Amino acid sequence: MILIINLCRERLHYYEFVKPIEDILKQGGFEFESLHYSELDKEVLARCNKVIICGTSLKDEEFVEDLDSFSWLKDFEKPVFGICAGMQILGMVFGGRLKKNLEIGFFHENFEREFLGISGEVEVYHLHNNYVEFGKGFDIFSEKNFVQAVKLRGKEFYGVLFHPEVRNKKMILRFCEDGTD
Repeated sequence: MILIINLCRERLHYYEFVKPIEDILKQGGFEFESLHYSELDKEVLARCNKVIICGTSLKDEEFVEDLDSFSWLKDFEKPVFGICAGMQILGMVFGGRLKKNLEIGFFHENFEREFLGISGEVEVYHLHNNYVEFGKGFDIFSEKNFVQAVKLRGKEFYGVLFHPEVRNKKMILRFCEDGTD
């Protein structure tokens, strides 16, 4: 089972940031469960095989003030894919610093190495007003003005600052397949 973590403070934002990921997993035939991060417990984390931490709206930064809710990531040994705000959480939990920069729209990112099934120049959709300055524990796969795609060394923790549920759905499917690395 794949656990989808909803970061949205506003319930209506679920339809923009969580439901598209659920739809991709349904179409791919994956079993999943979606929960708001405030509802997580050890039992749910124990029964999942992988975790996707979704993004959220531009004005929803509640998760930044509640970073202790994600301390479980430090000892978690299953694959995790952080999307936008989810990537920011991964970065901050593992020593990165949150910075401000608004980006909205379609951009081209260059992946010099394969990352969750994509490589080369790829059009992606950005919708964020924060990014992370990462520490030394991350491999960087795409970086223009700032890091767009990372993997935490020693774990199967991946993060993208853009929204693959909009233009790069195969990344999500690739993560959900067995043997991600």
